[in-house]
Amino acid sequence: MTKKPVVAITRPADRAKKACEIVENLGGSAVLAPTLDLKPVNTDSLKELVKNKDSLDWIVFTSPTTIDSFNKFYPDFFNELECKVAVIGNKTGSLLKKEGIEPDLMPDDFTAEGLLEEFKKRNITRKVIGIPRTASARDTLPKGLEELGNEVILAEAYQSLFPMDDESVKDLINKIENGKIDAITFTSPLTVHNFFKISDDNEKIAELLSDNLLTVAIGPITANVLDEYNVTHIYPDTYTVPDMMELLFNSWRDSNGG
Repeated sequence: MTKKPVVAITRPADRAKKACEIVENLGGSAVLAPTLDLKPVNTDSLKELVKNKDSLDWIVFTSPTTIDSFNKFYPDFFNELECKVAVIGNKTGSLLKKEGIEPDLMPDDFTAEGLLEEFKKRNITRKVIGIPRTASARDTLPKGLEELGNEVILAEAYQSLFPMDDESVKDLINKIENGKIDAITFTSPLTVHNFFKISDDNEKIAELLSDNLLTVAIGPITANVLDEYNVTHIYPDTYTVPDMMELLFNSWRDSNGG
């Protein structure tokens, strides 16, 4: 009988429950070690965006945490939203549907690049577009939308923080060094960067992740960061947690004769 793979999950704790459940359902054992904490914040820029929401032509939601932030600070925001709505990712899209909002646009490619491509195809220009997000997000989307001739209003809706408790990550690294972890997943560039910030010997850990573990990224943006650390990895064709886990377990079984 094939042994039960032990899978490390590095995503924020409040987003990890579903990932842990999927691992258990697929016949694995999950080890949670968040390398990132997310905290909704009611910043001046977010207040400004909410105040000017009637002037927006579009608003773009790039993560579920943004929606958490609005629900925490502005629970009526979604009731009176007149503008069009774009989302990246079906998790974000399904959360909006719970708020009674059907997204007008969701790219097949769940990246900023994928969304930009859809805006280009539709020739969306000279619009006012609000993007609530984390301040540490890449500037690909706002820059690209401005290059299309749009006015972009950025608002910080949550903070991406270094893990408040890095002991679980240190414990994970120890388990990796002792051969107790079979696979590891990364769901954003910061989950990778923070993981290596906590590691004492990046070269050694990168070798272990490449040679001894199956390392899986959620998509190409995260995969590019793993490349920076010289980590061999795979990622799915559709950039979601369920697809990432399915790829992980299929690859695991192929390699272990299960």
